Amino acid sequence: MESALEDIEFLALSVNRVEVLNAVAETPHTRRDLQERTGASQPTLGRILRDFEERNWVEATGREYAATPTGRLVADGFSNLREIVETEQKLRQVANWLPTEAMTFDLRRLRDATITTPTQTRPNAPVQRVLELLRDAERVEIVSYAFNEQSMDVVRRRVADEGQTFEGVFSASAIDAIADDSALRERLRELVDLPGAELRVVDDDVPVALTVADDVVHLFLRDDDGLLQASVDTDDEAVLTWARDVHGWYRNEARPLDADDFAD
Repeated sequence: MESALEDIEFLALSVNRVEVLNAVAETPHTRRDLQERTGASQPTLGRILRDFEERNWVEATGREYAATPTGRLVADGFSNLREIVETEQKLRQVANWLPTEAMTFDLRRLRDATITTPTQTRPNAPVQRVLELLRDAERVEIVSYAFNEQSMDVVRRRVADEGQTFEGVFSASAIDAIADDSALRERLRELVDLPGAELRVVDDDVPVALTVADDVVHLFLRDDDGLLQASVDTDDEAVLTWARDVHGWYRNEARPLDADDFAD
């Protein structure tokens, strides 16, 4: 009897085997159906189906082939493994900077996420990405340990001129950093005074730099020294639910931004 790893290797080493097993796990197929779906030759399909029958992964009924219950189990399990590995490959370059201690969703939800990293020609690419999202959004929610000048200016203009709704929850240290600069302090005052803006402050540490721009979630990723290394954004529903829950929790814990936070 072959070991589990040998069966995994047997399946993984052939794209045609994977495609055939997935096909018959979905619905019964004839050989002609399988040839049209996979592009494999009839001799190749014959070998694959015989190998699957030997493993009791498929059974023939008339001219059609269908997966057995154990064949469907293998197909589902292999698809899950493939999805996990594809997700890991995508996230590998940024995995060390993800705020996983605060992320309660399955990482596979980031499989189709957009990852933006600095380049030699665009060293500020992660910031530019969030600015693009802010400029297009009708509603913005932020929970963050920082509020960069460019984001603040885009939000301020969009709220004032185009009716954007903004709800920001920031750590006290983020507000202190702005209050230390007289020009930034005045621009923040202007934002706070706008009817469509609500800003709140939380005295505890905030472990994420999270923006929800309409239905897109954006995360800044920083290293242990606080240097911006990348950003990740996605419109996945599970991630969006998580992000809004995080924003709601911190909003409930926070206090409104008031004049004392702008002390000169």
